[in-house]
Amino acid sequence: MMLLMSTPSAPENPKLVLARRALFYLAVSVLTVLSLLPTDRLPEFTASIWDKAQHAAGFAVLGTLGLWAYPGGVGHSARVVLGLLALGVAIELAQGASGWRHADAGDALADAVGVAVGWALSRALK
Repeated sequence: MMLLMSTPSAPENPKLVLARRALFYLAVSVLTVLSLLPTDRLPEFTASIWDKAQHAAGFAVLGTLGLWAYPGGVGHSARVVLGLLALGVAIELAQGASGWRHADAGDALADAVGVAVGWALSRALK
């Protein structure tokens, strides 16, 4: 019986790691700003896409990018996933406090579904 052993991989290029993380935080910033803008300031095409699908797709992208930007074991993955779940809830609370948007628990649930899809995609792409 042959045992397969993983060999340590070479350290990643620090510039590549920085670029991945910058892309992740740029995506987080764009999604957060778009989530908090008054709806009349959003691009017109967004009105024709189901709201929950937008949430799930946005957080799937964030989940995939976040796990790509912060690769590692279970601890790294858990921090990214929990951080994104907290971001989804924080956005909903901020929308509720904004006066021009409203909080919706269904949106936070769609965010969680998106994070799960992002996690699955990141696992499939490894």
